[in-house]
Amino acid sequence: MKQAVLIGIGGGSGSGKTTIAHALQKNQGSNLLIIEQDSYYKNHPALSYAERCLLNYDHPNAFDSELLFQQLSMLVNGQAIEKPVYNFNLHLREKFTERLEPHPIVVLEGILVLENPKIRELMDIKVFVDTDDDVRVLRRLKRDIRERGRTLDSVIMQYLGTVKPMHHTFTEPTKKFADIIIPEGGENQVAIDILNSKLELIVRNYL
Repeated sequence: MKQAVLIGIGGGSGSGKTTIAHALQKNQGSNLLIIEQDSYYKNHPALSYAERCLLNYDHPNAFDSELLFQQLSMLVNGQAIEKPVYNFNLHLREKFTERLEPHPIVVLEGILVLENPKIRELMDIKVFVDTDDDVRVLRRLKRDIRERGRTLDSVIMQYLGTVKPMHHTFTEPTKKFADIIIPEGGENQVAIDILNSKLELIVRNYL
């Protein structure tokens, strides 16, 4: 029997996935561990910084899904992992890793967490956060400029060049795999309460 419950929270960039993950963590406390899919971007140390800036980070091939699958499998079976640490300013993995101990509940959040069939199969609850495109792009602008050292022009160029088309090609279609669709992300307190109730029921049955 699995030793942890795995929840996948997918949706477009800026949809509110992280807000929902932290809302669940607030309710579940130290029982819950959050894993960001972004930590598993493939590493490209042989490329120059300028070349790395041009990579498409919103395509499924941008992620090391095999490593993510392996480490999620370890966590749900009660084993610790050495999670990669990604530097968004340099578009590179750090040389060090972060040791994560097993938790009763693991939340995986990211734009394409529902895209990979092997990873979906591990999940007990699959969530898609559905938020208007205009709201998402404004949230992304704020985040990337404040937290990731990007310029306004670079964020807009990336959004129009890859983020928007990749969302409609790859992320939006994963909505069909979701057990729960949450409109308006972290603003939807009713949906968060329902998800917390369902999570508590599953945890009682598992653990």
